[in-house]
Amino acid sequence: MTVAPSGPSAGAVADRLRGRIHRGELGPGDQLLPERQLAEELGVGRLRLREALAALESDGYLVARRGAAGGWFVTELRAPYNQWVEQMRRNLSELDDIVDFRLAVECEVARLAAQRCTKADLTALSGAVRALERATTPRAYRTADLAFHAALAAAARSPRLAAAVDQVRGDLFSPVDELWFDGRSGDSARDHHAIAAACANRDSGTAATIMAGHIGQTRAEIRALLKDKSAG
Repeated sequence: MTVAPSGPSAGAVADRLRGRIHRGELGPGDQLLPERQLAEELGVGRLRLREALAALESDGYLVARRGAAGGWFVTELRAPYNQWVEQMRRNLSELDDIVDFRLAVECEVARLAAQRCTKADLTALSGAVRALERATTPRAYRTADLAFHAALAAAARSPRLAAAVDQVRGDLFSPVDELWFDGRSGDSARDHHAIAAACANRDSGTAATIMAGHIGQTRAEIRALLKDKSAG
């Protein structure tokens, strides 16, 4: 009898890496860790990792380069991004379901963070806000945005909610941010600043309310983006 290998499947590994790309943790041109290190980090064998990498290469997320400076690199993401946009455009109810889940999760995260945050948490939130205010590129904006939401999730002291935040943000696709970066970064920085201030004041209701408006604006912007994409 053949025993199935233990650990996550190749599909699950691919989903984890895809989520990192969607969230912006990995962006165009970034190099993945060497296979041995990446396999150890993900808790998977090299063979299964290679199956996952090959699947992501087929979907247009990764490209393998040979030679001394070779390895696995994130592509410009045009093909998978266009595919994601088309999927959302054809099924807006799926987009709404993702955003609804994000509302439920991140509003509760904001509420709990305001109740449970420490001085160190407030320092991390303030640092992320300052980084967002200084951002001059879409990538810098995304990095600062990720740092803020991660700090907020840490302040909530709920590992399950933190994992849910990662999941739902991975269901969206970070290149979207590049299309509204010029008009979005200022509004986002103001929202983040207000949420951090609400946490400092232990005002959980205000923190959750601002987060709800923040995510609601994201929904409206993505819908407008999809409409423009369709018109084009």
